[in-house]
Amino acid sequence: MDFRIEHTDKASNARAGLITTDHGCIETPIFMPVGTQGTVKAVHMTELQDDIKAQIILGNTYHLYLRPGLDILEKAGGLHRFNSWNRPILTDSGGFQVFSLAENRKLSNEGAEFRSHIDGSKHFFTPEKVMDIQRTIGADIIMAFDECCPGDADYRYAKKSLELTESWLARCVAQFNGTEPKYGYSQSLFPIVQGCVYPDLRKQAAANVAGYDSDGYAIGGLAVGEPTEKMYEMVEIVNEILPKDKPRYLMGVGTPVNLLEAIERGVDMFDCIMPTRNGRNGQLFTINGTMNMRNRKWADDFSPIDENGYSYVDTLYNKAYLHHLFKADEILALQIASIHNLAFFLWFVKEVRSHIMTGDFSSWKRSIVPELNKRV
Repeated sequence: MDFRIEHTDKASNARAGLITTDHGCIETPIFMPVGTQGTVKAVHMTELQDDIKAQIILGNTYHLYLRPGLDILEKAGGLHRFNSWNRPILTDSGGFQVFSLAENRKLSNEGAEFRSHIDGSKHFFTPEKVMDIQRTIGADIIMAFDECCPGDADYRYAKKSLELTESWLARCVAQFNGTEPKYGYSQSLFPIVQGCVYPDLRKQAAANVAGYDSDGYAIGGLAVGEPTEKMYEMVEIVNEILPKDKPRYLMGVGTPVNLLEAIERGVDMFDCIMPTRNGRNGQLFTINGTMNMRNRKWADDFSPIDENGYSYVDTLYNKAYLHHLFKADEILALQIASIHNLAFFLWFVKEVRSHIMTGDFSSWKRSIVPELNKRV
């Protein structure tokens, strides 16, 4: 994997770059649609590629390991061939999912024992096993196995958690370096910076991962219950230490405003389930704010869903029709809203990139944030 910075904003740490992988190039800043189980919910691959213009999508190690399972994925020739996506893929290591199974998992220095949310069966993830699983899945960018502690964890817990994450990282790197990709193309391993909301722990974690000279670095354990301003503070602290010539990936974030604030602080890559999850609940993101399509006010509004036309659905359908679909619990409502939101997010980061390249990112950001925060 190669990363080249093409332009840096003079008034902030925002930058526009280009990541090159064996499955194609990714223009940064970039938003990555979440395809947890090998699919972005309610969206076809052709729509992702041709209409939404996604450059990279995510899969999840925990979920893909459980279903369809590694045997199927290996027989298929990896996730790219299994789900017919021929552009880059990133896989999360499953650390966050194991964290979310707090009542059904046990952590030790060796690894994490957990029970499947599907059938209750018992499983054990070690750092080595997680690397092997991600080799089998075959993503272009894979994550180190970590523990994601809650945003409100006390200092003692956060410190112990970070120590565990750092010991697991050393084992992940050793296993990654000692194995080869399975499908004839290269893979890159990103370590994850943890440390909760404690500046000294975040500094320690950032310095530790920077010592591995990886192709890129992830910032995890944020947007998990801590105040938003704390998240921004931790991002600033971490990015002062992480290498400036490598991509930085803020995991699980977030709203358009969250993206702007993090980009201003030097983040390049994002993912979040918000566009599709919120879309399935009737919320649409637009450059003028958010719309709740279940509201009665849209029942007789026959104007296009969005005159800006981020996707073909925006001008093909009207607001009244989409309101009707949601009220009638029609599946098409979920599809239209998901396509619109993902297309908006991908348009949005492309627009951010354009303003970084032209040198007016900071002034544009100040003008657009109040609009994004509105409820239409």
